[in-house]
Amino acid sequence: MLKGIIFDSDGVLVDSMPYHAEAWVKAFEGEGIVVFEEEIYEIEGSNHIGVVDIFFEKAGKEADNAAYSKLLRKKRAHFMEHNMAKPFDGMRECLQLLHPKYKLAVASGADRTIVTSLMEKFYPDTLDVIISGEDVSNGKPDPEPYLKAVAHLGVAKEECIVVENAPLGVKSAKNAGLYCVAVASYLKPEKLSEADLVFKDHKSLIDYLKGLADADGFQSEK
Repeated sequence: MLKGIIFDSDGVLVDSMPYHAEAWVKAFEGEGIVVFEEEIYEIEGSNHIGVVDIFFEKAGKEADNAAYSKLLRKKRAHFMEHNMAKPFDGMRECLQLLHPKYKLAVASGADRTIVTSLMEKFYPDTLDVIISGEDVSNGKPDPEPYLKAVAHLGVAKEECIVVENAPLGVKSAKNAGLYCVAVASYLKPEKLSEADLVFKDHKSLIDYLKGLADADGFQSEK
């Protein structure tokens, strides 16, 4: 029986990835590292440590502790200044419908300040647990973010599903042994093929989630 639903935030609940991508591009410019926004979409879900490691390695550089902190501050500052994110149409109403029946969580790779500010603004009083990229040692695709969310929700893995929109997030959920559905927010559906179900848009996802609430369960078959 379904008892918990864990959502990624950026790209699932909030249309915010363009602002994350732009902020990372600007942050890396100060290090003399050229990053394209499309590259950020490909690694969406990784926490700031993972993002820094990926692009420093591509540039033939090695990041130290000071670099992680500095880039996170620069990225966060740019995001908070230029952010014009908004919830995807229908998702706020969908979570309000789901919350009385299920425990709801967010597991995001973004830093705590950004995640909590977006969730408090757009989804107040609808989330039981928020896991940010700063709350884990290993970001997505490692299973830690979703395993931690499951533990905090206090449900069994078999009683929980994940809603994702990014390849690393899907991999994280599957590495954690969780049923995962995905919505093609920014990438083509085939990029999300490891998910158990893939929806072409948020309308299809919302219909599915509302169907779960009506049926009080979910199908585990692809």
